Amino acid sequence: MDLGDYEQPVVMREENKRRRRRMKPHCTSSSLSSMELISIEFILPTSNKHTKVPEMMVLEIAGNCTVEQMKAQIWMRAIEMSQTTDFYHAFTPDQFILQYQKKGQWYEIYDKHQVLQTLDCILYWKVLQKKVGKIYVVQKQKPSEEVQEFQRQLNNLIGYDVTDVSNVHDDELEFTRRRLVTPRMIEVACRDPKLYAMHPWTTSKPLPEYLFKKITNNNIFIIIHRGTTSQKIKVSIDDTPDMILHSFFTKMAKKKSLMDIPEDHSELDFVLRICGRDEYITGETPIKDFHWIRQCLKNGEEIHLVLDNPPDPNEDEVQKEEWPLVDDCTGVTGYHEQLTIDGKDHERVFTISLWDCNRKFRVKIIGIDIPILPRNTDLTVFVEANIQHGQQLLSQRRTSSKPFTEEVLWNIWLEFDIKIKDLPKGALLNLQIYCGKAQGLSTKTNLQSHESPNSDSKCKTQLLYYVNLLLIDHRFLLRSGEYVLHMWKIPGKGEEQGSINADKLTSATNPDKENSMAISIVLDKYCHPIALPKHRITSDPQGDRTRAEMPNQLRKQLEEIIATDPLNPLSPEDKELLWHFRYESIKHTKENVRAMAVQKLESLEDDDVLHYLLQLVQAVKFEPYHDSALARFLLKRGLRNKRIGHFLFWFLRSEIAQSMHYQQRFAVILEAYLRGCGKAMLHDFMKQVQVIELLHKVTMEIKSVSAEKYDVTSQVIAQLRQKLEKLQNSKLPESFRVPYDPGLRAGALVV
Repeated sequence: MDLGDYEQPVVMREENKRRRRRMKPHCTSSSLSSMELISIEFILPTSNKHTKVPEMMVLEIAGNCTVEQMKAQIWMRAIEMSQTTDFYHAFTPDQFILQYQKKGQWYEIYDKHQVLQTLDCILYWKVLQKKVGKIYVVQKQKPSEEVQEFQRQLNNLIGYDVTDVSNVHDDELEFTRRRLVTPRMIEVACRDPKLYAMHPWTTSKPLPEYLFKKITNNNIFIIIHRGTTSQKIKVSIDDTPDMILHSFFTKMAKKKSLMDIPEDHSELDFVLRICGRDEYITGETPIKDFHWIRQCLKNGEEIHLVLDNPPDPNEDEVQKEEWPLVDDCTGVTGYHEQLTIDGKDHERVFTISLWDCNRKFRVKIIGIDIPILPRNTDLTVFVEANIQHGQQLLSQRRTSSKPFTEEVLWNIWLEFDIKIKDLPKGALLNLQIYCGKAQGLSTKTNLQSHESPNSDSKCKTQLLYYVNLLLIDHRFLLRSGEYVLHMWKIPGKGEEQGSINADKLTSATNPDKENSMAISIVLDKYCHPIALPKHRITSDPQGDRTRAEMPNQLRKQLEEIIATDPLNPLSPEDKELLWHFRYESIKHTKENVRAMAVQKLESLEDDDVLHYLLQLVQAVKFEPYHDSALARFLLKRGLRNKRIGHFLFWFLRSEIAQSMHYQQRFAVILEAYLRGCGKAMLHDFMKQVQVIELLHKVTMEIKSVSAEKYDVTSQVIAQLRQKLEKLQNSKLPESFRVPYDPGLRAGALVV
């Protein structure tokens, strides 16, 4: 069935009204069908008046029903049968959440758009062979003052309010916050508290030959300090810190008092710390593989260690989660076989598979408006619309040129030469505003067809604004309906360029709504949601037949392409062949390049992760969605090792401070990290941020009174000295970790 004949697009607004207003929420309703009925027992929030036992009811819910529709059914039935109907008249379903238990953990059925038959709890009950599952209807609670205060602290550390949803056109930000709870909790539960508290900095790389030559008979000397006493001992470079401690305590068995060691204490009560640093030599790693030891050998320095009490792992306690878990099935759409319209009557259709949509994709450009026009009023303007995947252009169309006024209207559909079913996950609708000098265009030229992408190519044009919209959202649903998007301005000469290549891929919109260019568009709207199906490697009779009929030469060519390095550029002929036999290629995991790349990263040691951490943080910008395999990898490795976590914090925070295009994405990852790093790290970060902000304030004040950048007068120096002394005597923390090296602690300023 061709969807071109299935539903006509609906324009959802009057053509001649102003565009600068908030988009109306778009709801899609789908009728229930006679599909599989699922029996569920619901535990209600109300109790029997006489027995005080929570009320319950068993309902048979259609498998094609959404969570939102299921809640509505619960409410209607509760009004009919409950002894406390006034309660259900006083509240709405949106004021309640649905929860279930799985392996002793509470999970929330979070996604109201998700179809019942794809829920994790339904699949879980089937595995357990439960005929009737149990769901609890729980009233939403207002966050306690403690929870709100903790959120304020996190927002201050992040430098962005992650609870502010005023600049989003969907719930991806909140959706990602909830989905990252599970990987965070798993990582926190699995990490070794003692190792995490001391975060040893080691490497598995062989000791370089030039360092090995500096060692005599495989032995080195270390000096162990305790109070004012020290002891020099010889150890093998293959000894572990635990072996060294055991050897040291054996040697000092009758001399404990000399080292101020209580008689009832053993090596198990102590740890070795590097002199002058908050860095520990601990664990089962040979001493030669500690970075600090190698650094001392390289510089020909003595190795000084302190016999110290180990840090308390309880200081790394994590704030209790206020949210129930959400499972990884949240947002799942289902397989093509479940969603396809082939062989189904309309009553049995609840969501349509994207792969059934044979219509070409199109967008209606309503118009643009801008608060302040450019100074040169003798300009024309047009909209260029591109469909792109990453930085690859898939299709392009543009409108006609019109005089550049405060409001420009087109009301024109742009149809692309790509079918909806061929839109890849992560595809962007890129909208760009170009201007050029008016050329005395004739009426015929002004009304030129949008089918001619190069119609204005003879005129010199300049790109002014751009914005992107993900065509398949974070739930894998095709976008539909009306959007008003606030656009980003292209930096001019002399302005900060930032990371322009990455910035032009952002799906965020400009938060400065009052002063930014706005574009109004309409996408086709359908009777049912259009969903990108999950991939499932199943037998495809038609595909098998196609492969059987494939000429040997083509088969050999396809096998050669698949065997090639995934990062190797493909010729246009290779791409066409690969696309034609795409169902064959999805059986090979190395076509899934990004996920495979992250899988390779999992094998990296902490030391290597630190080497590439800055680049990996930058690479997050090129992910289409906030929740990605790369974001989860960074979160896990940061929560596993304090040193990685420290630098992850500062790399993310600096991006949030300077990159408006990716503020939300980096903020949601940083929040997930801060909620799992522990109280000790949070306390350290608070002091670091406090110092940085105080020094930054002084810097800006001095900058404002200094006329020339390189001509600093004695008066300016005197003011700087005065401000720093005032800072020293008032607000500066007594000690704090140095942001560029977490092993160092700093204290008073030396003015």
